[in-house]
Amino acid sequence: MLKKLVVVLAATAALAGCSKGTQTQQAQGPQISGAGATFPAPLYAKWAEAAKAATGLTLNYQPIGSGGGIKQIEANTVAFGASDKPLKPDELEKNGLMQFPTVMGGVVPVANLPGVSAGQLKITGPVLADIYLGKVKKWTDPEIAQINPGLKLPNLPITVVHRSDGSGTTFLFTSYLSAVSPAWGTVGASDSVSWPTGLGGKGNDGVAAMTKQTTGAIGYVEYAYAKQNAMTYTLLQNKDGNFISPTADNFAAAAAGADWTKAPGFYLLLLNQPGKNAWPITGATFILMHRQQTNAAQAKAVLSFFDWAYKNGDSQAQALDYVPLPGSVKTLIRQSWSGIVGPDGKPVYTPGS
Repeated sequence: MLKKLVVVLAATAALAGCSKGTQTQQAQGPQISGAGATFPAPLYAKWAEAAKAATGLTLNYQPIGSGGGIKQIEANTVAFGASDKPLKPDELEKNGLMQFPTVMGGVVPVANLPGVSAGQLKITGPVLADIYLGKVKKWTDPEIAQINPGLKLPNLPITVVHRSDGSGTTFLFTSYLSAVSPAWGTVGASDSVSWPTGLGGKGNDGVAAMTKQTTGAIGYVEYAYAKQNAMTYTLLQNKDGNFISPTADNFAAAAAGADWTKAPGFYLLLLNQPGKNAWPITGATFILMHRQQTNAAQAKAVLSFFDWAYKNGDSQAQALDYVPLPGSVKTLIRQSWSGIVGPDGKPVYTPGS
């Protein structure tokens, strides 16, 4: 489904280019390009479609993974990069970049187990780490069975599925495992790690597809992919000891204590937060742009697009179980945009202009 959406966006851009010479068609709006995280790709596709109809602006977004998005913006080959792994302030400074969040969401363990429905299987962080370390090899192993009394588990080997590309989803997932399992320290937390075991899939859609087609598999995806593909998600034990479902309300519960005013460069992680209903693997997704722009009109179009999305796109985000940013955070972000300047040194975009 995601690949189809990307094709549609690309085709829209191509058609827009072809229509320039056709006097009978309406004038086209600005065109912008972005690349990166697959985590928010379903939402960006929805936003792009709606913004095109409302403003004429055309977005061509390529969901190539957060690692690819970071490389693309650093190479200045796209108008913006997208990453679920926020860059630290010193990294932003080194590369002349700034970042801002767009929405928040959850990373969800998903499994393909005969006879087991969504929300029936319980997993703890340490057990999830041991599965991905290759220590827990079968679904009937005691570590899993003892936290799932009464659940008939299939006597199958566990096939671990992970990302094969540089991924912000992987950064969130491995950062969480590092926080809850000392044993995971041998692997570490990053957008790309040396996996001890398992099969690799490209993008959230690749992991979802591989998990669905492999009996006995377990993977991790952004919740929109689990929902769109009707996948069997697990309950996950949170910091307060409760086994909870991945829902927008529980993602919001994890973000409830976030203080973006004390996050330089908007660098903030929302992992393993306290709270009765806080989903343990929650994170924001970010846009990366150069502070000094050579093409002021293009940068203005990017910021105009996300300003439009902040004003008009919350309902679409909620429909896909993303969590919109609070209004106060959107205000902080709009204020930060004054630091993105054109060749003349002036801000490329003023909200409301």
